[in-house]
Amino acid sequence: MKKYILSFLFLSLLIAGCSKEDKEDVIIEEEEEQEDPWANIDFTEPIRGVNWADERDNFVDGQLVLSGLTLGDSYFMVQSDAQPIIRGFIENMSANTLRLPVNHATVSSTWWNGYKGVVDKAITKGMRVILAYWEADSSRDGKVDDLPEFWEMWDDIIEDYGENPGVYFEVMNEPHGYALYQLTDLYASWLQRYPEIPQGRILLGGKGYSEDVTGVGADSRFEGCLLSLHNYAFWTNRTAEEWRNDWLRRVGAYASRTVVTEFGATMTQGKDYSTATQGDNEIDYIQASATVFNENNIQSVYWPGYRHGDWYSIQEYDSNTFNLYTTNESGLYWIQYGWGMNE
Repeated sequence: MKKYILSFLFLSLLIAGCSKEDKEDVIIEEEEEQEDPWANIDFTEPIRGVNWADERDNFVDGQLVLSGLTLGDSYFMVQSDAQPIIRGFIENMSANTLRLPVNHATVSSTWWNGYKGVVDKAITKGMRVILAYWEADSSRDGKVDDLPEFWEMWDDIIEDYGENPGVYFEVMNEPHGYALYQLTDLYASWLQRYPEIPQGRILLGGKGYSEDVTGVGADSRFEGCLLSLHNYAFWTNRTAEEWRNDWLRRVGAYASRTVVTEFGATMTQGKDYSTATQGDNEIDYIQASATVFNENNIQSVYWPGYRHGDWYSIQEYDSNTFNLYTTNESGLYWIQYGWGMNE
């Protein structure tokens, strides 16, 4: 331990006296010396995740820019900006997984070299990373925008991270434009194209807005894959008991393989989730969701961990301290309860 502390202090002093260009060389060299950058990840732990999103939402026609980052920044600068945000997810929430969006415009551009700084920083900090494909804002039809570009994007991502066990791949976010048989054909094509990727690192969204995993889960071709599920309070109004039953219906017999990659409710407006419901749909939803996750060992990824200006965001960035802070402690309690904490 002392060796690593001394190395860190030396590196910090060295960086302090460097130019911006020199800093890039120091950081990249330091990371390249790590034989296994995923060595700090505890793969025995269940997923305790957060989404880090583009301020515009992740449906964009161009390149994705996560809240707090600057388009075109270098790999080093992205890592520098990402560090306090990733630290906030870990220290404020005990999160161990980060879900990030990808699209062809991002991966095919030079910006991908910078964007990868987030992935790599999270991995070295002990977080797993889920890379999920988002379609463009101009289409929003629930289908892959351009199939050749889709495969080109995934080819590049797999080349960069296929051998990294800390990176997981979500074939498509909310594929609501496909009938079930079309969706499973797309998934089968993905698995056939990348047979070297263990199925345990592949997430397949349920039909519709990733809203029901039972159809995909029943397909024997995907029996080792994780299943991505979404469900939101704004879709409808239910009692707490109705929310519990609704979740269980959407999960079916596949709780052990399900990862709820999006769920969320208003966090920045002072709502108190520690109280009895009093007929509030969002309170019923959050409390029921967390209870179902906890009791059925369902892994979950909150939407969003951080997206600037989003009322659902459980973390926000303080430009004075350059750190994240929790927007709703009572909401965080229930998110963590769903993760098996606070018992």
